[in-house]
Amino acid sequence: MAAAVTPTVLYKRATFVTHLPRTHLYTHSHNWLMQVDADAPEGGRWRVGYTKFALRMLGELVDVQFEYAAGAAVQTGDILGTVEGFKAISDIYSVGNGKFAGGNPELATSLAGITERPYDAGWLYEFSGKPDERVMDIDGYRALLDATIDRMLEKQKSDESNP
Repeated sequence: MAAAVTPTVLYKRATFVTHLPRTHLYTHSHNWLMQVDADAPEGGRWRVGYTKFALRMLGELVDVQFEYAAGAAVQTGDILGTVEGFKAISDIYSVGNGKFAGGNPELATSLAGITERPYDAGWLYEFSGKPDERVMDIDGYRALLDATIDRMLEKQKSDESNP
């Protein structure tokens, strides 16, 4: 049986290119959310990962750690753990309210899935509950990416003209 193909939209701005899944929700901090069980208690079960844009900013990943145990209550903005890349160490935040369901067990042996398949096999963690009310659909996320990349290009241009 073939795996279902998630419909995507090609996004390209400057030198950044990705395929964004239409069915996912997105956050201002460049996470994606995908509902994996709508019948789970308290609003459903959600899988969360980093977008390709976030991964580009982090660089090559070397470690992921979670500080919460499965079943622990979480609120939007709680620091669940950390991800370490060659470019930065970043906190992993809860993007919803409910219960932490655990990290991706595949990350214990390899982080390759995060960068090779960021929108499916490369998920970071799951939670049961409700996503933050500020999550956006694909159109909102594309507008956020446009604004973010344009700011980065303006800063680069300014830095080049003012050495």
